[in-house]
Amino acid sequence: MIELPVIEETSPRRRKPPWLKVRLPSGENYRRVRHIVHQYRLHTICESGNCPNIGECWGAGTATFMILGNVCTRSCTFCAVQTGRPPEYDEEEPYRVAEAIRLMGVRHAVITSVNRDELPDKGAEIWYLTVRAVKTLCPDVTIETLIPDTRGDWRALERMISAGQEVVSHNMETVQSLYRRVRPQAKYHRSLEQIRRTKEYGKRTKSGLMLGLGETRDEVLQLMDDLREHGCDVLTIGQYLQPTKMHHPVVEYVHPDVFEYYREEGYKRGFDVVESAPLVRSSYHAERHV
Repeated sequence: MIELPVIEETSPRRRKPPWLKVRLPSGENYRRVRHIVHQYRLHTICESGNCPNIGECWGAGTATFMILGNVCTRSCTFCAVQTGRPPEYDEEEPYRVAEAIRLMGVRHAVITSVNRDELPDKGAEIWYLTVRAVKTLCPDVTIETLIPDTRGDWRALERMISAGQEVVSHNMETVQSLYRRVRPQAKYHRSLEQIRRTKEYGKRTKSGLMLGLGETRDEVLQLMDDLREHGCDVLTIGQYLQPTKMHHPVVEYVHPDVFEYYREEGYKRGFDVVESAPLVRSSYHAERHV
């Protein structure tokens, strides 16, 4: 049996290991992307989610836009995005997202959103209009949409994914035993069902999970098996980083060798692409996943 090296954390706020160090964001491209995002009054998961790769991605001239506002109706204990009662959504947002993508000149765009459980269609119409606006203004751009859980509203799901995007992602985030603590308003098998239906619709499917929340090796491998059984094509695996002391603590900092082990196991199970490293996030190198 392969030994999986793990650095156990005795304090939730202990110093990060050296493989999690990143440079401070800087550079002309970074400043340009930041200016476009703020000029068009847009949100990004890069900022709202405290992504450690913001310097690299914005420095490369791209960002992951977050639509439907900046307040989520869910209270996932891992996520830095603000939770509460969202304000009214902005009906002009889809067109501002499209214009920002045009100005950035990217070849592949990634769009995500907060959960809007209070809306009858879970935000599906704004999702549809956003993708259509990008496709109309930037017809050569490919699109990945990282969509939320539709609570089993499969009509809303179909509307979300029918606008012409090439990749549809929905993150499992963690193993089944941790759902109540990490994703209290989500259901493990409902998310798997959403991925299966997305695949049956004809889309390239993708999901992601975090390590370091207290999962076991067998649970991670079981999640991989479940994803493949439900038609998932692309898998991303990264290290969980605690946004604030109010969030779920980091149980362990997982060694890069363990991420490599899971990458190899993913390919053995038939995933088309497996991105597995401590700093990998859902949209990391997303252009490779089309």
